Amino acid sequence: MNTPSKIFGITQVVISAIMMNAQTTTTKLPGDPTLVSDKATIEKLINYDKGNFKYKVEDYFARPKASQFKLSPDGQYLSYKEKDKDSKNHVYVKDLKSGKITRALVEKDDLIRSYGWLNKKRLFYTQDKGGNENLHLYAADIDGKNLKDLTPFEGVKIGFVSIIKDTDFAVVTLNKNNKQIFEPYKINFITGEMTQLFENKDTKSPIDDYLFDKDGNLRGYSILENGLTTKLYYKDLATGKFNLIKSTDWKDNFNVIRFNDNSKNKDEAYVVTNLDSDKARIVLYDLKKNAVIREVYSNPTFDVSSISVSGKKRNYDLDYISYTGIKNETIPVSPFYKEIHDQLATEFGDKQFYVVSSDDNETKLLVVVDSDKLYGKYYEYDTKTKTAKLLFDLMPQLKEEDMAEMRPIEFKSRDGITIHGYITLPKAALEGQKVPLVVNPHGGPQGIRDDWGFNPETQLFASRGYATLQVNFRISGGYGKEFQTSGYKQIGRKAMDDVEDGVKYAIAQGWIDKDKVAIYGGSHGGYATLMGLIKTPDLYSCGVDYVGVSNIFTFFDSFPEYWKPYKEMVKQIWYDLDNPEEAKIAKEVSPVFQIDKIKKPLFVVQGANDPRVNINESDQIVKGLRAKGFEVPYMVKYDEGHGFGKEPNRIEFYKSMLGFFAENFNK
Repeated sequence: MNTPSKIFGITQVVISAIMMNAQTTTTKLPGDPTLVSDKATIEKLINYDKGNFKYKVEDYFARPKASQFKLSPDGQYLSYKEKDKDSKNHVYVKDLKSGKITRALVEKDDLIRSYGWLNKKRLFYTQDKGGNENLHLYAADIDGKNLKDLTPFEGVKIGFVSIIKDTDFAVVTLNKNNKQIFEPYKINFITGEMTQLFENKDTKSPIDDYLFDKDGNLRGYSILENGLTTKLYYKDLATGKFNLIKSTDWKDNFNVIRFNDNSKNKDEAYVVTNLDSDKARIVLYDLKKNAVIREVYSNPTFDVSSISVSGKKRNYDLDYISYTGIKNETIPVSPFYKEIHDQLATEFGDKQFYVVSSDDNETKLLVVVDSDKLYGKYYEYDTKTKTAKLLFDLMPQLKEEDMAEMRPIEFKSRDGITIHGYITLPKAALEGQKVPLVVNPHGGPQGIRDDWGFNPETQLFASRGYATLQVNFRISGGYGKEFQTSGYKQIGRKAMDDVEDGVKYAIAQGWIDKDKVAIYGGSHGGYATLMGLIKTPDLYSCGVDYVGVSNIFTFFDSFPEYWKPYKEMVKQIWYDLDNPEEAKIAKEVSPVFQIDKIKKPLFVVQGANDPRVNINESDQIVKGLRAKGFEVPYMVKYDEGHGFGKEPNRIEFYKSMLGFFAENFNK
């Protein structure tokens, strides 16, 4: 089973692993508080963003008044988040017959990260503290009563959650007994009673992933041997024995998506694999025979990894396959979904649409529609009348006609590799004017990519007349194994070359004022910002480093415990610091050791409780530059982690960044 995406990834398993918030409970502030810029410095930055602008930061980054609509399994209730005057997003439940609305879940100091239905009368939600990413799983009745912390353990992280349909149970993996490894538990979400299902004893070659069927039975597991080899064991249903069926290098992908419950063959499963191909493809696989039954879908250019399967009513039909290509693509399969897809495609034209919720009887579907110029609208689709009715416009203040075009681009790198990406162009650029550019390298870096759709950041920049360039440089995911692995041990080097080549491509198209180019990114993108200012200082006017790595050595040393089993992989992706040659390269591409090369203005932003990129990474670069007499505005939020999740913090950050760009573009 594929493991690289578990490290530094931006999206993971059933419950999102992007956790970015919460109020700190410690008395001693993390990092060096004396480095943090005072309020007056930040206000001065904000004030540089002056002009008669139609839209303000709040229009893009204030949370929608309501969001995350979901239907209950029986279709009697509609749940959603609604924001109050203090920007808290509580969860409400509406009785669709009576119209009665009840506040079910209350958001206090910590953000409700995710929520959903456990059964027709009970909800779950997740929260961490101080952005530490140690999520707890909670359950409550739809009237808010019988609230239980189902994982009431300090310093423990949820790895995976699966709800067992039509029961009172969920399967959860936790690093409860050893912070480095996860073990599965069956939890009664009414009583809170917990039973451990399996032991993960070998810390040197731990179980890395578990395979459960829809009834919550453990059917397989994978072991990560020596940090580099994945061994998949599958349970023989006749004997009960777990047998080794696959041994793969960590770079290869053999990932069981789910069992094919539409088949009488209990060993049949949908699998994503690239073992015998460059691009990941979906196959039907017999796990007992250890053989491919047939290919379900593949694409010659892009990895394919997602499917949607119906519920019990239609015997778990395969409804559609989806993947990220130039845009998000959906391939309808079942007759039921083909009809829906054709109708929605006719109604919404070239916009993207997704079924995000359904009742068990599939009488009602909730559909989200978006595009590069539309933030998103919820529609209620009636499968009997075959009609779609607008339920809620998430951002009605943002008019499509005012938004900028996000244009797919493709160019050749200096060594001949085809690189994909996107450029968001304000109207002035389309009218022939040369405009400032914000280069925005993505996080990760491995296995992550930018895609097409509404992006509040790029639209905010466009509202100020700036274009935004997003390059899916080598090591990005979605373009096949060869493309991703070609960027291993090239972080800060050829991966940066691709970004620079993208800038030169954009300038050559006549869109960009070459003297007004900024670079900004978060996580690896923050690291890329620092390296861009070091590697090609004449290319950029300024940079914004948001929760970015500055020192590969201290970054490795500060890994959270649950990343440590993957350290051998990280050595192959980044650099092996135990190898003198590679350690030398790592030092050359660690920005903190190249401070003398930074000549252009830099703004550094950090969440104090970040468990992924420790605050020490930002402290080091700020302290080092200031020691050289180089002033660096430094924003730290002490109730945030790996990125800002709280609305007031996000708004202040973007206002400050706009001011920073305005100051430096107008020099």
